[in-house]
This record gives sequence, C-alpha cells and structure tokens, in this order.
Amino acid sequence: MLTHLSASHRSRGFTLIELVVTIALMAVLFGLALPTFGEWVRNARIRTAADALQNGLRTAQTESLRRNRPVVFFLTNAQPGSGINAAANGRNWSVQAIAKFDDDIAAPESRFIQGGALANVASGVTVGGPIALCFNSNGRLMSNPNDSGPTGTGITNAICDASDSRFTLTVPAYTDARTLRVDVGLGGQVRMCDPLRSLATSPDGCPP
Repeated sequence: MLTHLSASHRSRGFTLIELVVTIALMAVLFGLALPTFGEWVRNARIRTAADALQNGLRTAQTESLRRNRPVVFFLTNAQPGSGINAAANGRNWSVQAIAKFDDDIAAPESRFIQGGALANVASGVTVGGPIALCFNSNGRLMSNPNDSGPTGTGITNAICDASDSRFTLTVPAYTDARTLRVDVGLGGQVRMCDPLRSLATSPDGCPP
C-alpha cells in the first residue's frame, strides 16, 4: 500500500527572504574584509620588492669577493645591461664590476654582472635611499667620490658613499601601507628590518 509524506516531512528550498538575508550578510562580511585584504596585498608588494633589493645587494657583495675586485650596485630606470645610467628611486637594479685603467675589463659591456627588476615585481612601491653602493674586493662598503677614473664607478650618477647605506621601501599612494627598510652594514651584511620596531626589543626591528 502506497503512503504519502506529510507536509511537515517534505523537503523545501530557501525562501526569498532567507536568500536576501544571506546575500546581505555576505556583502557586509566582504565589505569588512576588503580593506584588510587590500592592506595585505600592499604589504606583500613591499616585502617582494625588499626581497628583490636584498638579492641584488647580496649579489654585488658576493661577486666582489668572488672576483676579488670592486663591484657597484646601483638603481636605474633602464633595462639592466651595459652602458646604462644610475637613477634615484630606479625601478630596476644592476650590478657591475668597477673598471680600472690597468685591467682587462675596461669595456662597459664586459663589466656587467647581473640585473633585476623592482617595480615590475611590486607595482606602486617606491625605493628611497642611495643611488649606488660600492663593495671593495673584501666585500665591504667603500666610498667612491668621483664618477669616473680609477677611484670611481665609471657609471653616470653612480657615486657611492659608504655612510649612506639605508633603503626605505614604501607605497606612497596608501598611508596605511607598511614600510620596510634594507640596511647594508660596513662589513657588507644585508638586513631587512621594520622601522616601526626597535632592534632592542624585536629581532626584526631596525637599529636607530
């Protein structure tokens, strides 16, 4: 004998009111999460640019030791390669050996070592700080007051000053974005730190 289910046992879908309430709640939650997600994206961009900057600086320091000769790291707006100029807040970085009058790599095309991107990997990030840093054959920072000759870098605008070795990475379009700093010690050590924290109280803080 066939039986019929009572109305109380029949399955039913969502009513229109339930759907509207659910959508409204999802919209509110999405609106609350959006600013936090945007901040996370900007912070991730800064971290990515800082990592790229560190890689370039460490490459310069390592190559100075490996080649036993001075090497210059500099920021540029040109495609990394030979015969390019340095530029403040450049969107790329380049590493080149410093030529001397009596060596065999005086030609610019033979001095280029390696280059990389900053702006392309992290759009909107600005890198402030020195245009160039020079490492001597011992991997330590050195100053080059001239822009040409045996004591200079041979690269336009790439004048090194060992006392200016701090890079600051920010996203100027957003005041709430995190700021990171990349410091290079006189001994050539490269370190990323948070300028809002003190090294005395936090391992990722910056020294004064």
